[in-house]
Order: sequence, then C-alpha cells, then structure tokens
Amino acid sequence: MDKHLFLFGGGPPFTLNMAKIFVRKTSHSKEPISILFVERDGWEEYMPVYTQTLENLGINDFHYLPLPNTPIEQVIECLTKSSGIIIGGGHTNLYAEYIVETEISKIIKERYESGIPVAGFSAGALISLEKCIISPKDNEQNEFQHRRGLVLLSNVLIAVHFSEWNDEDHLRNAANHFSGRVNYGIDEHTGMYFLNGQLESTEGKGVYRLENGMINKIN
Repeated sequence: MDKHLFLFGGGPPFTLNMAKIFVRKTSHSKEPISILFVERDGWEEYMPVYTQTLENLGINDFHYLPLPNTPIEQVIECLTKSSGIIIGGGHTNLYAEYIVETEISKIIKERYESGIPVAGFSAGALISLEKCIISPKDNEQNEFQHRRGLVLLSNVLIAVHFSEWNDEDHLRNAANHFSGRVNYGIDEHTGMYFLNGQLESTEGKGVYRLENGMINKIN
C-alpha cells in the first residue's frame, strides 16, 4: 500500500496542489477526515482555515479532535474510521506529549501504513518524523531540543518557518546532532509531499536542503 505524507512549514491552509493530491488520496473512502490539534480558545472559529481549501474540492465531513480534552478512546475510534488525518500546528512539545507519547501515535502510524494520507502543519510536521527537532524559537527554554516523533519518516529532518525564523543555524545544529539524514528547511505557505518515504513534489514559497555544508533552495 502506498504511503502519503504532507509536511507544511507553517500553519494552514493547504496549498492548492497539495490539497488536490490529499483529496485524491482520500477519494477511495467516504469516511470523514480527522483534524487533531491542541485545544485553545476560539478553535471553532479557526477550523475553516484548515478545511476551506478541502471543502472547495468537495470534502465536507470532518472529525474535530481537540486535545487533551477529547478522550483518547474517542480519538482512536475516529482515526480508525477516517479517510485522512491532519495534525495541526502550535506548541510542538504539547503536540508531542498529547499525541506521540500516547496511544494515539500507534493508530496514526497504523493508518499511515495502510495508505491513509497524513498531513502535518508546523508542529504536526515536526512530530511526524522519527526525530522531532524543536527550534530555540519554539520553546520556553529558548534552546535546541529534540524528542521522539511518530516515525512516519525515519531518514529526514526538517526545520519549519525556516526563512521567517531565520533558522539556518538551527537546521545545521540538528544535522550535526543526527547524521545520515536528509535535511530540509520549509518556509511558511509551503508544502512537501512524500510518497512511500521519498520526496515526490513541493509547492509554495521555499524548500531548502542542507547538503555538504551548503543550503540550497530546491523550489
């Protein structure tokens, strides 16, 4: 079964072509798309930012799963019956605690392995990998951090909000800590689509690759 992973360098919405691919990969099922996110005030008003582009393409059924206030059993039941999974953006350490460090992680990986497309925005993208690397600009300690991710990809490191946060040093630091991986910086309003673990396409403002000490823009 083909595996589909979409990584975005900032928050929603989907870029248009990435949304089209995501919708095509959910078309074999009539089940809803699940949106996992850390709950915050006003989240109901914010959800159309995630969904509008998909709705324009004909998707109208969604499970909204705010964490940690949605019971894990309910989350797992919804994910089991979903045609696609979206993991939102926000405080990366909280996403790791509420998703990676719980039973939710197992069902996400099972669904991904079965061909259900997974899309992660910012924090959601970071926790999707084997190594979730967290910028000093993304934690209260203002330090380089790393922790276990969902392991949907095992050979890739990413830095999100790359140009906006001027995070070249962060990506270099991550590459020095974890060698033997492909290292990308992803700007906001930018997506990367991985098919079976390999980069298939990009769309948006900018994707950068760190290789042999040089950072080059690849889109």
